[in-house]
Amino acid sequence: MLTRKIRTSQGNVSLRESSGTGMPVLLVHGNSSSREVFQRQFESNLADDYRLITLDLLGHGQSDNARDPKLAYTVSGYAATAIEVLQKLGIPHAALLGWSLGGHIALELLGQGYGAAGVMIVGTPPVSRGFFGMMRGFQSQFDLLLAAKSILRPQEIERFAAICVGKDHAPHCHAAIARTDPRARPILARGMMTGIGCDQRWIVETLPVPIAVVNGEKEPFARLDYLEGIAYANLWEGRCHVIEGAGHAPFLEQPEQFNAVFRRFLEEVSTRRAEDARIPAASQVA
Repeated sequence: MLTRKIRTSQGNVSLRESSGTGMPVLLVHGNSSSREVFQRQFESNLADDYRLITLDLLGHGQSDNARDPKLAYTVSGYAATAIEVLQKLGIPHAALLGWSLGGHIALELLGQGYGAAGVMIVGTPPVSRGFFGMMRGFQSQFDLLLAAKSILRPQEIERFAAICVGKDHAPHCHAAIARTDPRARPILARGMMTGIGCDQRWIVETLPVPIAVVNGEKEPFARLDYLEGIAYANLWEGRCHVIEGAGHAPFLEQPEQFNAVFRRFLEEVSTRRAEDARIPAASQVA
């Protein structure tokens, strides 16, 4: 494993890379989490076969707090920073795995023109802009308010961690939640409610990039019926996938089941990417 920091316009971003030499894969964590949440993927043979890269979002984990929080702590701001990181790593095309907020960021990367080989979203409803778009995609429940609160009390940290990653894994996430820049959650929530960023539903219904939709059967935030009702332009395997026995973080709660699906997705988009690279552009054929 390689751990390092990349300097961006909004601050230093801490990331981890596996030793795999295959297709680059960027894994993006959720609100108030950190790159450590993907440890089960880095411990698997996926890390040997692919160049897994995971970063701490600005204001999270070992990354800096943002220089301009109002700009950086929005979905579009996080995506812009991720693109800066990928550019500095010399990666014009990567597969993306986004969990919760990370899924919204991954879709925003597509909206900002990043050439993703494919995108897997987990616990992420692709929503239209604004309040009503949010209401259609998310379940109405009190715990969503914790994702928008500046300072969380110890008991709120415990509850938020448990609902995000399950009770068994929650204690390992308390420090990441407590570390998160207190400005990040309120700014993010306001941005999503007011429609900052791309129309994510339009993105998945219009762009030809393969989109894999994977959720735990006990998903607490995203509405699974909403996800099923989207007219995706290119839904991987033609269906939404559900991981049995898992909640919001199936890659952590049921890693063997999840990694099998993830590997299948990466194999397909990697093969397709390699085939596309062998096809000359129209200007070269003439």
